[in-house]
Amino acid sequence: MTAYVIANLQDAAPHPDVAEYIERIVATFEPYGGRFLVRGAQHDVKEGAWTGSVVMIGFPGVADAQAWWDSPAYQEIAPLRSRHIEGDIILIEGVPEDYDAAAPARAIRRALAAGQSSGS
Repeated sequence: MTAYVIANLQDAAPHPDVAEYIERIVATFEPYGGRFLVRGAQHDVKEGAWTGSVVMIGFPGVADAQAWWDSPAYQEIAPLRSRHIEGDIILIEGVPEDYDAAAPARAIRRALAAGQSSGS
């Protein structure tokens, strides 16, 4: 199942380390099947606060994404970014192609019905 690394990175002043990180990152994730899906594109915040820029990298699976994150190649360059750019980064598994978006609602309704019958 596809996995994603999503970063919400705060804007930072230009720095040579950041330029080097950007130049080198693709070579670290390509061996794991990773590719940029979003990188710093303009975004329109609809709810809440989302400052900074968005980066999203897709991988064939969670194991690939985790292997990339833990790889010596990525760990070598990660400080080039982290010393200069604050942010939040998550690794998350996507849903399967046959995902039923209504299934969670059905589960909630069943739980509510069970709670009403046992709590009444």
